[in-house]
Amino acid sequence: MFTGLIESVGRVEVVTSTPTGLHIAITTAIAGDLEAGESVSINGVCLTATRGDPARMFADIGPETARITTLGGLRPGQPVNLERSMRADSRFGGHFVQGHVDGIGDIRSIRDDGDAHWLTIRFPASLAPFIVRKGSITVDGISLTVADLRETEFDVMIIPFTWQRTNLSSLRGGDSVNLEGDMVGKYVARAVELMRVERG
Repeated sequence: MFTGLIESVGRVEVVTSTPTGLHIAITTAIAGDLEAGESVSINGVCLTATRGDPARMFADIGPETARITTLGGLRPGQPVNLERSMRADSRFGGHFVQGHVDGIGDIRSIRDDGDAHWLTIRFPASLAPFIVRKGSITVDGISLTVADLRETEFDVMIIPFTWQRTNLSSLRGGDSVNLEGDMVGKYVARAVELMRVERG
């Protein structure tokens, strides 16, 4: 479980194809604190740290994860958002994030608004039931609030703190991002679906 509050922006150092997917090495300030087997959110995708050293963490990406998330397109030099799994005794911020990506969105536009930035993101139709205006959404592992919502797009406002401490400032129009809907919203949507089945 994660919170969507990014701890570190790492940089992809190596991406290697393997018989079972991809192997990656990421330079990050939190590498020295990671132990093998620990869960880490990388751009919103829950992966297992296979080993680490004081400067780098290593992880494997399976074929399915590479196919349904943006991690299959990682390239050396690319900045990525990192968050370690939430500790039971820590303060909770952001919102409940599982690290299970629901779909890939596309950046439609990035607009300045003073020191802040507006992002318009197009999402796949399958995510529509899990996105609500003023609700939570995870974009590349970042806990954000949906400011406006349309049939296939939503807007989020990025404050300077988040812009400077995540990978968002490196994104451009047309880039793809991992999206995860609010976990509570998914349970509610599922409960309503089952109620309709029982009544029908």
